[in-house]
This record gives sequence, C-alpha cells and structure tokens, in this order.
Amino acid sequence: MKNSAVKILLVAGVMIVGSSFSTNESNSPKTGDPSKEAAKAKTYKIRYGLLGQDGSKTLSGSYDVGNFIATNTVTGQSYDTYYGGGFQTLPAYFDDLPAGNYTFTAMQGQGGWVGYGSVTSEVSDAKVDTDGYVTIYIPIAWEE
Repeated sequence: MKNSAVKILLVAGVMIVGSSFSTNESNSPKTGDPSKEAAKAKTYKIRYGLLGQDGSKTLSGSYDVGNFIATNTVTGQSYDTYYGGGFQTLPAYFDDLPAGNYTFTAMQGQGGWVGYGSVTSEVSDAKVDTDGYVTIYIPIAWEE
C-alpha cells in the first residue's frame, strides 16, 4: 500500500513538473500583425506653444508656466514636461508621447499671473508638421 501511494505521488509530481514546461497559447507570447504592433508602439515629439486671448499663437518668449500636461482621454494616463515651477521658455518639448487623443493644458508657474485653458487633440501621423513635431497651442484663459 505504501509503495503504490509513493508511486502515485511520484507520477503526479512528474506530471506537474512536465506540464509547467509545456507550451500552450496562454503561456507563449502572442504574435500579431507587425504593422499593428508598430503602430501601438509609435511615439511622437510634442512642441508646446501658447494661444493668446486675442487668438495669436506664440512659440517664443518666457512665460509663467509650471509645466505642460497631456492626458490621454481614454486611459487617463498623464504625461508632463515636469520643468517644475517658475517661468519656461517657449517652445517647450515633450518626446515619446504615444499616439492617441489627449487633453493638453498647462499649470500656473510660481507667479500665478496666468491661468491656462485646455485643448483636446489627436496625436497621430496626420498631425505631424513639416518640422517633425505635433505642435499644440495651449490657450491662455486669463492673465494679470
């Protein structure tokens, strides 16, 4: 009796160890259409500017901006320039933003003299300009 119990446990142990090395779909990496996988991994360079209250666009100068933020409208993931508080010189840049739809905004700098609105835009090949950037102009909502 003891001998057959040991054999049963031995066989069960071998089966468990053997099955951990077997290949099945759930353990093997999924391969799909390489073009779709490349599209998922594609990232873009963002160039930030400001849109004045009078409608003028600017990509130069020093402004009371803490940082620029892009929030994916589907996932909620946020990406920011994280320059910290204080003034920033335009244009500001962010590299490697994944494709998608984003709400873009800016945080007040340390002076608190300017408030910023937001703009929603797609980040894709269609939005890349001749300089190789997706240029986003953040609206100035108010300023002192």
